[in-house]
Amino acid sequence: MPLPTSDGRPAPVRVLGIDPGSQRTGVGIIDIAADGRLTHVHHQPLMLLHAESFPLRLRALLDGLWALIEQFRPDEVAVEQVFLSNNAMSALKLGQARGAAVAACVARDLPVSEYAAKEIKLALVGSGGADKRQVQHMVAVMLGLSGRLQADAADALAVAITHAHVRASAARLGVAERLAWGRKGRGRR
Repeated sequence: MPLPTSDGRPAPVRVLGIDPGSQRTGVGIIDIAADGRLTHVHHQPLMLLHAESFPLRLRALLDGLWALIEQFRPDEVAVEQVFLSNNAMSALKLGQARGAAVAACVARDLPVSEYAAKEIKLALVGSGGADKRQVQHMVAVMLGLSGRLQADAADALAVAITHAHVRASAARLGVAERLAWGRKGRGRR
């Protein structure tokens, strides 16, 4: 939990959003003010294809996330859950990349929350069936960004924004965050 600012106001909560991938992992960082205002801090894709092997891609992912954690000092992390794929090998690699991302954050003692793609689309667009362009547009609108956002980084910002919405809902309801969003309150985590 961040310390209050010098004027006694609560400090913003910094959230690192992660859209895991085995070729590119999107990262997006936002600050959540006490009044709920969201501020863009940083976004980028971590490019992993330069590594000579898949294990070295995972190492590049760990190193990239640790460097961002060191530089930006997030308070919390939000990660997109793995979706099922028709290609078993792709799904396995994605799962390994996601596991490496979660492990990188947990190793730095950061709390990690997880959100399904449909939950993210619902939080940003109001429909779990929204397409990527709609999500990118809403990310830009909500954070006051102009220009085209790189897809993986936009998805990571969307995960962070979803987490901000869940935090706000939990605070309004006076319940734990895991109870504030859909099925998370039914024992699944």
